[in-house]
Amino acid sequence: MTEILVQERQGGDVFSAERVIDHPSWPVLKSAVEDVRPWQSKDGSIDFAAEGAPSRAAAEDAVDRMVTAVRELSPLLPHDADYHRALAADLRRWADDGFGVPDFLDSLLAFRPADHREDGLQHLVLFPMYTQNGNPDRNFEAVVLRVVWPGWLAELERTRFDNPLFLGITFEDFTAGYDTNSAVLFPETIAVREAPERFSWGGIFCDREAARFRVVSEAAVRTLGLDLPEDVRSMLADQDRCQQAFVLWDMIHDRTHSHGDLPFDPFMIKQRQPFWMYGLEELRCDLTAFKEAVKLEAEGLPQARDVQYAVIFDRMFRFPVTGDRVKNYDGLGGQLLFAYLHRHDVVRWTDNTLHIDWDRAPQVTNQLCAEIEKLYRDGIDRPKLVHWFAAYDLVSAYLAPHPGSVWNKGPDALDLSLPPRKLVDEVLPDEFPLSMFYEALAKKLRGVIASTKGITAAGAQGAAA
Repeated sequence: MTEILVQERQGGDVFSAERVIDHPSWPVLKSAVEDVRPWQSKDGSIDFAAEGAPSRAAAEDAVDRMVTAVRELSPLLPHDADYHRALAADLRRWADDGFGVPDFLDSLLAFRPADHREDGLQHLVLFPMYTQNGNPDRNFEAVVLRVVWPGWLAELERTRFDNPLFLGITFEDFTAGYDTNSAVLFPETIAVREAPERFSWGGIFCDREAARFRVVSEAAVRTLGLDLPEDVRSMLADQDRCQQAFVLWDMIHDRTHSHGDLPFDPFMIKQRQPFWMYGLEELRCDLTAFKEAVKLEAEGLPQARDVQYAVIFDRMFRFPVTGDRVKNYDGLGGQLLFAYLHRHDVVRWTDNTLHIDWDRAPQVTNQLCAEIEKLYRDGIDRPKLVHWFAAYDLVSAYLAPHPGSVWNKGPDALDLSLPPRKLVDEVLPDEFPLSMFYEALAKKLRGVIASTKGITAAGAQGAAA
């Protein structure tokens, strides 16, 4: 077993520097979780009458192995002791109650990783949950992670970008639900009897984001013949440098959802809206991170220039050609950024080669951010439907709508006697199709993007080699 090292933390607490995944109980826990996952229904319960279902004794044995493994691993993570005790109780209750729909609210409330954000701190997390952009069912997942919280980031959060719930994290190891495209750990994905009044944390795996960014960006650069500045080439070759860029981008993006002139619920989870509204919100948050990075670069923060590269490359190269075309709001945001920069001559596709004017990119990208911010500010004084049309006008000024679009024909083509949420049904699944440029790029990058499923930092290093 790896030698146990103990480091003192502020306040006199201690935590082990031994890697949880090197402990013999970690593979035992993983095995037990992987046994249970296929037995579970979509809602997380086990139907013992279903074909291929286990015996109740087999399910109870798997839970016993999970509880025992957690208890054996927990001493390595004293900061998670309360959570692990509640977790064991929730697991036992799930079994004692007959393996119905799981309820892990008590252990969720006990898990408070944002209360002690320390760079390199490990957590062992086990919940019945779906993984966003991964497994849609509420199966059990176990993941060991580390917090990314360097001193420079902590200082920025304390003095400038207050975001007490945010966690930058990296993977140590995980079960099958994270062998997917999922790069987040969010409490709202966990099976509970009722949603808490307020969540206390949210984690984003910057190592997966950085690894995926590096692989896809390198492929796009080769495909498009893009001549990169040496600074960008150095960044793409450096996993740690990319992770630092993404954790800063993520922290600012995350807080932007609740900052600014907001005419609606900032996370839009309580409203049904056309998907371009979600696309504009996500793009607004990314462009706010870009705008702040321009300021931070002028103040001498080395990670800030990398954030600008990451936003432009990830948004222009990966987002538009990732996933299907059914109301793909992230893809729409990427299309809009490319079209805006192309319209303003920052990017040029000439002689089958892409050129980027890096000197003008910050100014013009911030200009698009300002247009979206004005849309939001003006939206405070507009009825909802009028605001939706104004947003449609902004997007369609740069992206050609589908020729069969009813929304593109204007208000006279819609039955305005219906409530706004009903008019959302008139939005086409692919209201703003890919341009010919992106159709061609998608064919070249589709396999590369698919290859990043489940990628970690080690996977990116292997791809680079």
